[in-house]
Amino acid sequence: MNKTIQTVESAAAGSAFLVEDVYPAIDCGRFAVKRIAGDRVEVWADVYRDGDAVIGAALLWRPEQDRDWRREPMIHHGNDRWSGAFTPVEPGQYFYAIEAWTDEFATWSHGIARKQRTGADVSLDALEGASLLTKAHGAPQAAATIIVRQCEDYLQTGDVTSLLATELGNAMAESQSRPDLTRSQSFPLVVDRDRARFGAWYQMMPRSQSPIPGGHGTLRDCIARVPDIAAMGFDVLYFTPIHPIGRSRRKGRNNAPVASEGEPGSPYAIGAAEGGHDALHPELGTIEDFRALVATCLEYGLELALDFAVQCSPDHPWLTQHPEWFKWRPDRSVRTADGPYSDIVIPDFASVDRIGLWNAFRDAMLFWIDHGVTIFAIDNHDTAPFAFWDWLIGDIRRRHPEVILFSKTFARPKLMKGLAKLGFAQSFTYFPWRTSRAELEQYLGELTRYPERDFYRPNLFVNTPDLLPYHLQSGEAWAFKSRVALAATLSGSYGVYSGFELLEHEAIPGREEYLDSEKYQIKQRDWDQAGNIKSYIADLNRIRNDNAALQQTANLRFLGVEDGETIAFVKEAAEPANTIVTVIALSGRLRECWLPLGDVTVDAGGQRHHVTTLENLVTGERSRIEWGGIRLRIDPDRDPALLFRCLA
Repeated sequence: MNKTIQTVESAAAGSAFLVEDVYPAIDCGRFAVKRIAGDRVEVWADVYRDGDAVIGAALLWRPEQDRDWRREPMIHHGNDRWSGAFTPVEPGQYFYAIEAWTDEFATWSHGIARKQRTGADVSLDALEGASLLTKAHGAPQAAATIIVRQCEDYLQTGDVTSLLATELGNAMAESQSRPDLTRSQSFPLVVDRDRARFGAWYQMMPRSQSPIPGGHGTLRDCIARVPDIAAMGFDVLYFTPIHPIGRSRRKGRNNAPVASEGEPGSPYAIGAAEGGHDALHPELGTIEDFRALVATCLEYGLELALDFAVQCSPDHPWLTQHPEWFKWRPDRSVRTADGPYSDIVIPDFASVDRIGLWNAFRDAMLFWIDHGVTIFAIDNHDTAPFAFWDWLIGDIRRRHPEVILFSKTFARPKLMKGLAKLGFAQSFTYFPWRTSRAELEQYLGELTRYPERDFYRPNLFVNTPDLLPYHLQSGEAWAFKSRVALAATLSGSYGVYSGFELLEHEAIPGREEYLDSEKYQIKQRDWDQAGNIKSYIADLNRIRNDNAALQQTANLRFLGVEDGETIAFVKEAAEPANTIVTVIALSGRLRECWLPLGDVTVDAGGQRHHVTTLENLVTGERSRIEWGGIRLRIDPDRDPALLFRCLA
């Protein structure tokens, strides 16, 4: 059996320091921690060495493209635990590390101070301390001045007190040589802009926006809808694929295996004679129309997000231009996906020309970025290898650090987390299937603990083109309000699929799918029809925009209300100081419960105080806290959610 034999020389040359239990770090630094530009990044670590020498530690950080490290001091908190912080102000990729060294002058100072307390002679020790001052090289001017002055005082007076001055210790700490300087491994950090943490998404099918019954919607029709979507308070307008749709193997109404004449097919079957991933469906309009849409969105404070699916229809131009990118059957027909997805083809990401295929998808994304798209929702990406996503995310981020990539797969839990670790800025969740209080508390508790909170940013969609959850199929307004209130207050990012605001709920019997889904047909709606909850959604989004606590997910704590069909939680933001308590009914019956607030405190002038008053964020009414809580009454038919600002 092979064994590595360590020599005396190699052992003696090893570092005297251990740097352990670094926080934050994902899988010991294999994957990047995620933060938002402008946020303070706190780093903690155990830093120690043998013996009782005094040590120093610094936090190093740099943008990926820089060679020079920036340094921030670390503070010792006891038991060898140190902390430091830095604030990256621009989106991008960063690294941080920790340096440790022996502070020889501080070690000397501590030693001589101990001797002085015993009354021992310290004259020789003083000479040793004075000699250490000669090791100060390249000191800043202010530090050098202090060192020279204190040294001269000692030489003139012989009084060791001159060498024990606090200002001299500080000057030497930044100036003396560090022969045993040790640096830890580097830890990766991804910094995104704020939209990666906070935003309300509205997803829609562009072809269903025409006001003319049976008419195919255009981008100009989408432009006409922007004011209405902005009025509901949404931040992101999210389109399903807008590319040419394949004709062969086209699906019909309700996912029928064969389309009838004139049926539009699924927009996820990407590619036809008119083009592929970098082309517009001809009936939607022109690229000039697309630019006009982007401009209108910006005018109304919206960003445009596009579905980006790494799949093709059998008619995609790539199949004839690059047949080596696909898998073919013995009869020379292309291998399509199985079952309900037989209208799409999954490229062979391990093909002999995988470099060309990977670059083609990257170039298609760059095309839309050049036309103003800043967010992509990646669909069906669990069929592509990790290596592809690792490469694509890194390549796009280096070119366009402002771009946000959203992982919208419903896959196995560890696969979803693995994709998030690779760098997706946001991820879908199992929120649509978490309905009871226990399920919600367990699941959100999982997503907001360490380390998940440092790499997995949840986007809580209440419904999607593929998903009409069973709890919405009754069509009861309270259920729609309860679910959107949960999504909007539990997470900094949430989304709805169009029709939700109209309480659309007709499902295929026994399944969580829309009957007559617009994935396979064009649909027109009266966006102001009676019974809609547009104003309710607008109020939620207004409250989110006004309260920083609701613009993040990680700082979340559930409260122990006595009613099992009511959920309550508190969220807090530090800057600006803001604490919000939310109470939501999970059933349609009248609810009464005691809300305990005895251990909830708020920041007031830099100090923590117990909550004394709750301010209703909808009505403005204020209620005093007595006996550590308050009794609440919730009528779900009026509003299943109560939102309060906590006041001291």
